[in-house]
Amino acid sequence: MPLPVTPLRALIVEDEPLAATRLAGLLKKQDQPVEVVGTAESVAEAETLLRATQPAPDVLFLDIHLADGLSFELFERLDIRMPVIFTTAYDKYALRAFKVNSIDYLLKPIDPEELTAALQKLAKQREAAAPQFDAALLAQVLQQAQPAAREYKSRFVVRVGEHLKAIPVEQIAYFASLEKVTLLHTREGRRFVVDYTLEQLEGLLDPLEFFRLNRAYLAHATAIHDIIHYTNSRLQTILKPAPPDNDTVLVSREKVSVFKAWLDR
Repeated sequence: MPLPVTPLRALIVEDEPLAATRLAGLLKKQDQPVEVVGTAESVAEAETLLRATQPAPDVLFLDIHLADGLSFELFERLDIRMPVIFTTAYDKYALRAFKVNSIDYLLKPIDPEELTAALQKLAKQREAAAPQFDAALLAQVLQQAQPAAREYKSRFVVRVGEHLKAIPVEQIAYFASLEKVTLLHTREGRRFVVDYTLEQLEGLLDPLEFFRLNRAYLAHATAIHDIIHYTNSRLQTILKPAPPDNDTVLVSREKVSVFKAWLDR
């Protein structure tokens, strides 16, 4: 009778809940058993989880851009020895360099076949003596991943009757999703429909300036007029101008620590 196969223990660090859920689902479908031992949405959460998880995970799935910074910061804070598979929507961070030193990368949205190939590569390396993370490689990646290299949208073109109008980002208070329509709210209280989802806008806007408060709101820092403690360890944000129908805009309990870190930059 064959012995049961020990599952591969994986930890997922990903600040997009849908992406994390999808990755976990893909891992469950692998022929090789994979157990997700935890998920984190920020550098701070990942550091806490990695310190607390014993024994250490067999593999770390690591998004590059997190809500509170670049995930590379983890290598400065911790002695990470497990193999790392980076997941990212951007392919400009010297990603081909990740093909060495027991490191791989996957571009989002993650292709199931590429995920399987990465796990097969990991299995082969576990059988041999996998090399450790190369500090020189990390320095190279960090140098190329400076925020200044990233270009964000500076304006949005909206339709006003038969006319087109360009709204500078500096005039935007927040974006709100309402019944599958995304509305741009200006500081003056005007609203315009834009052809982007909030998920798309997160990748187009400077994360130092804008924060995804919840599924329906993406706000500029200066639009957050007040923050109040709410039930179940959540936070209520008071936006200016006020949302339609004085909608209550909450920050979920899971995002509170990341939100505080974002405010305290």
